[in-house]
Amino acid sequence: MPERRNDLRNIAIIAHVDHGKTTLVDCMLKQCSQMRDAEFQCEQILDSNELERERGITILAKNIALTYRGVKINIMDTPGHADFGGEVERVLRMADGCLVLVDAAEGPMPQTRFVLSKALELKLRPIVLINKIDRKDARPQEVVNEMFDLFLSLGADEDLAEFPYLFSSTREGYVTTDPAVRTNSIIPLLDMILEKIPGPEVELDSPLQMLVTTIDWSEFVGRIAIGRVESGTIRKGQTVVVMQKDGQQTNGKVAILYTFNNLGKNEVHEADAGDIVAVVGLPFVEIGDTICSPMAPRAMPRIHVDEPTLRMTFRINNSPLAGKEGKYVTTRHLRDRLMRELERNVALRVEQIPKSDQFMVSGRGILHLSVLIETMRREQYEFSVGKPEVIYRTIDGVVNEPYETLMVEVPSTATGPVMELTGMRFGELQEVSSRGDFTLLKFSIPARGLIGLRTRMLNATKGTAVINHRFDCYKPKAGDIPTRQTGVLISNSNGHAVAFAMDGLQERSELHVSPNDVVYEGMIVGENSRSGDMTVNPTKEKKLTNMRASGNDKNIILKPSRKMTLEESLEFIEEDELVEVTPKSIRLRKILLTEVERRRASRSGG
Repeated sequence: MPERRNDLRNIAIIAHVDHGKTTLVDCMLKQCSQMRDAEFQCEQILDSNELERERGITILAKNIALTYRGVKINIMDTPGHADFGGEVERVLRMADGCLVLVDAAEGPMPQTRFVLSKALELKLRPIVLINKIDRKDARPQEVVNEMFDLFLSLGADEDLAEFPYLFSSTREGYVTTDPAVRTNSIIPLLDMILEKIPGPEVELDSPLQMLVTTIDWSEFVGRIAIGRVESGTIRKGQTVVVMQKDGQQTNGKVAILYTFNNLGKNEVHEADAGDIVAVVGLPFVEIGDTICSPMAPRAMPRIHVDEPTLRMTFRINNSPLAGKEGKYVTTRHLRDRLMRELERNVALRVEQIPKSDQFMVSGRGILHLSVLIETMRREQYEFSVGKPEVIYRTIDGVVNEPYETLMVEVPSTATGPVMELTGMRFGELQEVSSRGDFTLLKFSIPARGLIGLRTRMLNATKGTAVINHRFDCYKPKAGDIPTRQTGVLISNSNGHAVAFAMDGLQERSELHVSPNDVVYEGMIVGENSRSGDMTVNPTKEKKLTNMRASGNDKNIILKPSRKMTLEESLEFIEEDELVEVTPKSIRLRKILLTEVERRRASRSGG
């Protein structure tokens, strides 16, 4: 018979980007754990990944545990960006309740809605925390009402819709029942977790069953399977059966068993149903497998993750600069690294393009794929990637494409450019609301229309637009969406860029290179001010003679070149262009490097 464990709570923290969940975890660790003060010298303790700290977002789901009033609380920090929804969907399977964190000014955003809908599908008990009540534009009571409307719109039953809620400022380190009254701790939240979130319902006397939801990796022990023990007891040294895809069964043995404690893991001899554990010794295990007792091998339902909506080609770098900056440069290196990524990134798809050395990599969005690219280049990989393209589906004989919900918050005086840009890309305005001097616009827009939109919208609104989007559904394909309106400047020679040549080019273009930068034939060195590409020579030097007239020399003043980020580069390129990625550089280039090849391809329609 199932029974409740009252000495344990499993809770997932879910929120939109930058609503403060990682800071909340900092507060909980500092106020409840027995860790030394020296371990809290930095903020966002859980964002241990270098990329997470640079971008200020959570990319990988993580587990911690703390003890309060004799109860162990397992806490799962989940990513807030829609592109990492694959992490969220897996983590929620381990939880019995969820803490929904919402900004007191912004209110529920697209990712909040998405993750909450997944949590309600799994019947998780929610607690709502209205955070950042210390903001000048905070409107905590209005946000509570918006959350109530959100629960109802997601089909929550009457019991779940009457959710408990609190107010907080995680930056100041307190939680309160009244936004007008400041406290000095987060104890009210911990009390509510114990009161409102039920302990896991388990079958302690049944045979072992554990669903693997996360794979970690260690250079010392290899693959580590993380998941929640659903029934029975798992022990160190125990012989187990792993139920894999297509009904395949593989025998294995638990070499080391860990449970989570504070920021780390503790090695234990056994763990009971309901607890979240890490298992070492199963080198073949994959996400979605079930670890069972050999006496009763029963597989649990495998994890379902939404399909990718965007894809791009990965290929080796074959430019004149290939191999000069990277350590791993061959097709074999690229294939092995992409296949290794599949082991832990369940929302990713990789397939080799027949009769080529190229790979089609599919993901949730540009950020999802760009984080993979950035991670690989920091690991000393060197390769090239093509233009992102959406994944179409044929439904009932009709070609459908992915549509996204786009939320744009801009000053009320800048709504015109936003409406114009989204309208050109078949964006349909669904909702308009005002928040002081700002207007919140909600659109339904094809995913194709989002490629390159962020950069144009930030330029049109002078950097004031706050843009968020979330996959909605598939709809019949819309018409053609305008591509880049301008051409590019293409180098026709190899060498170093020269200030004299760039001075003449900057009058008709926006340059992407600086003096003395290495360039090669076929490399994109700037954006043309007109449509159509232009071949130029950025290495041209001034011819010197032994006779000079006075006043012929002039002082060259160059405008700063535009250095694009990886995401901006991916959004900028067209179908005949590539982004060259190395550990030290990000360059833009044409697929066909020589002008003769490009002309021949244009005549043949290629």
